[in-house]
Amino acid sequence: QLVESGGGSVQAGGSLRLSCTVSDYTYSDICVAWFRQAPGKERERVASIYRGGSTYGSIYYDTSVKGRIAISRDTANNKVYLQMNSLNPEDTSMYYCAASALIGFCPRATGNYEHWGQGTQVTVS
Repeated sequence: QLVESGGGSVQAGGSLRLSCTVSDYTYSDICVAWFRQAPGKERERVASIYRGGSTYGSIYYDTSVKGRIAISRDTANNKVYLQMNSLNPEDTSMYYCAASALIGFCPRATGNYEHWGQGTQVTVS
């Protein structure tokens, strides 16, 4: 139901845009988040967007990426994007998109996300 694309290898300072296609219409207008997990580390939320992201507090960025990434949503095409700029080697991870059915906000914990994509690898050298 969730399919990521857009990962790859990039030089430090470069950019990538990840795309998440949400095929289940049920999740097309609620919370979608991007997580990442590096080898030996816990999965962490990078960014999330609730509905269209136009209301206060409906977009979240982790402090490690704030100012360098932007999450956006194309509701008409059921896609959520993660534009990542000024990438550095610490951003190297498997990136996953996930959807939550909770109403009103995007949760922090991975256990509150019912659906996950297969992941797309981002490598920064």
